Amino acid sequence: MANPPDICIRGAGIVGRTLALLMARERLNVALVESPMATAMPDVRAYSLNGAAMALLQDLRCWPEHPAVTPVHQMQVWGDHGGHLNFGAHEQGVAELNWMVDVPVLQERLAQAVQFQPQIQVVNAPVGAPLTVVCEGRASQTRAELGVGFDTTHYEQHAVATRLQCERPHEGIARQWFGWSHAPGLSQPQAEVLALLPLGGEGAREVALVWSVHPLRAQELMALSAKDFGAALTEACGHALGGMQLSAERAVWPLQLARAERWIGPMPGAAKQSFALAGDAAHAMHPLAGQGLNVGLADVAELVQVIRAKEFWRPLYDLKLLRRYERARQADVQAMGWVTDGLQRLFAQPGPVWQNLRNWGMRGFDRSGPLKHWMTQRAMGQSADKAHLAS
Repeated sequence: MANPPDICIRGAGIVGRTLALLMARERLNVALVESPMATAMPDVRAYSLNGAAMALLQDLRCWPEHPAVTPVHQMQVWGDHGGHLNFGAHEQGVAELNWMVDVPVLQERLAQAVQFQPQIQVVNAPVGAPLTVVCEGRASQTRAELGVGFDTTHYEQHAVATRLQCERPHEGIARQWFGWSHAPGLSQPQAEVLALLPLGGEGAREVALVWSVHPLRAQELMALSAKDFGAALTEACGHALGGMQLSAERAVWPLQLARAERWIGPMPGAAKQSFALAGDAAHAMHPLAGQGLNVGLADVAELVQVIRAKEFWRPLYDLKLLRRYERARQADVQAMGWVTDGLQRLFAQPGPVWQNLRNWGMRGFDRSGPLKHWMTQRAMGQSADKAHLAS
């Protein structure tokens, strides 16, 4: 690039591109490392984004338009034996709880914005810079090369994801079931989490599926014909949206809870260079709360805020500066990890005692008033400490 980079961002996914655009607005020269991607099947993912994430992307003029964004007015959660939770936008005093965003469309909007930002140069390999930010995802090769440990707990679950067309409209409702199923070859039923997330805009009949099941059950579901898979899903969700038909390929991946042992440090063998981790390179959690990308974008917002507020004499590689980012984010990420891990483990316990405890807790939480409101506000990204990066 014409001027030496101030920051090298390794990873050009949603988190990496968002960070590049925000850093460029701070008048910093950015080298964005984009690895050549092999041809793969269409991306079936859809992300649940909260108000803070939406504000951040709107500020960058990268928020997708209808029908790539679907507002969620209500979330309904069912336990395994009668427990039920209902979260409504109206009771929270907001228009929407969150928004379901089509991943490929969002990625394309960010890629286009990067092309028109002269302070960002897309490169094929890492370059030296005062600060390197690693946004490569949970399988980050750079994190491994830096010698940063990734404390990982593997869940005995895989996520099966796809998209479906439904007989009835989704009505802007995100639906989730905690239940049990029999995996082939196992004598005991296994816990599972089934989520149907609205897509296609208001009034549409399209949903995204994330079905967290035992690995053997995942193999069974992936081997079913499209017709049989749709029938199995329709049965599993109690015909909530009528008949369902696959509209995309199925994808599967293992689930885990993970956190990097440190998020910052000096670049090995390089003077006056440091690194920071962000997004899935720093943490991973169970998808049952739908907070993965929200947490990654909150990393980005915090890092930019720390750099914006730094003393004029302090360089970007200063570890005292970067520790401000690490301290601020580790606490929030750990708290969210505890919540998702605790829920996953609670609903994975067999037996009537645990069933009664779960359903008693769900009913109590649904009637809890202030506690339910506080938790919902946190999930919506409306806590007072994190907001929106104004231009």
